Amino acid sequence: MPDFAPDKQWIVVDTDTGIDDAHSLLYLLAQPDVEIVGITTIYGNCAVEDSARNVAYVLDVADAPRIPIYLGASGPLDGDPSIAWFVHGHDGLGDRGFERPEPTLEQESAADYLVRIANEHPGQIDLHPLGPLTNIALALEKDPELFLKFRSVVIMGGAGPYPAPGTPTVTDANTNNDRAAAEAVFGAVNNGNVIMVGVNVTSQALLEEDVTALLLGSDLPAAHFAGTILDAYNDFYQYKWGRRISAAHDGLSSVILHRPEIVTGWIEGPVDFTPAAGSLATRVALTSDGLPLVWGTPAGASTRAVTSFDLTEFRRRFVHALAYGRTRPGLDPAGRTAPAGWPNSGPSGATAPATAADGTD
Repeated sequence: MPDFAPDKQWIVVDTDTGIDDAHSLLYLLAQPDVEIVGITTIYGNCAVEDSARNVAYVLDVADAPRIPIYLGASGPLDGDPSIAWFVHGHDGLGDRGFERPEPTLEQESAADYLVRIANEHPGQIDLHPLGPLTNIALALEKDPELFLKFRSVVIMGGAGPYPAPGTPTVTDANTNNDRAAAEAVFGAVNNGNVIMVGVNVTSQALLEEDVTALLLGSDLPAAHFAGTILDAYNDFYQYKWGRRISAAHDGLSSVILHRPEIVTGWIEGPVDFTPAAGSLATRVALTSDGLPLVWGTPAGASTRAVTSFDLTEFRRRFVHALAYGRTRPGLDPAGRTAPAGWPNSGPSGATAPATAADGTD
């Protein structure tokens, strides 16, 4: 059992360790007030075995202390896995030839670990899923009240509320990769502590060409690694925008977990699931301006979906962490703040009283 530092934010990361997942891990590892107490792996951006290898490689290149790694599910609850090799490469890190170590894995399964750690430290640990939600659903089968025992559950997945009229419906790979798991997770009982950081906002978290150049020009191994895999990510995204830029999907969710004050708007309600363009639209069942759907709002657990954020502050914090790791002091290390009404906004172990959100302003 790790010796959790009482003055840090304790986080368990569940990851299908592709390129943006690796960036998220580097961001969290750079924070002086964060302790990653365990990492569970899942398929998605790569096979689950590669996900574990990539975690071990990130920890090595970041010169991070050993963090327990738990192997998770190799596929969805039903059917075969969909692996995004065309985005993240066959190894999950852009196929840039990294010599990844074989990881030392814990004997416990990912789902068993999630249940145990939440029950051993109720209300003190943040759960941070970055991939398909299969491990989380399997843990909920074992403990349906699991989310009541985590301090918060900040999920990179879903697509926020229904889009404004005239704008396209967006879907995300993480919920689409295991639809049954997504329904179980967003339908699970919670205490207002489940946060959706969906592709409606992560697609705006763009890293421009200068970020790649900055990282590739660094002599710091972790920074150069971050730049190398970002360059590989741009190999895919250049065909989306005609420029070598890309969206930090997982990176935005990790900065929101750590520094929720960058959130400027959100909407709350139960989640519904609608097939769209061959994928799955996982959305809070409200219109973009917070009104009920014309066919009625379904019953179910409420999720808070981020609708807007401070892009400048996100970039400042995220790029600083990737470029310098812990070689420079963290930004504002003295303590976190959060917008009024944000759940569990204090340091780990401190719980703020829940209040109503102000809508999407």
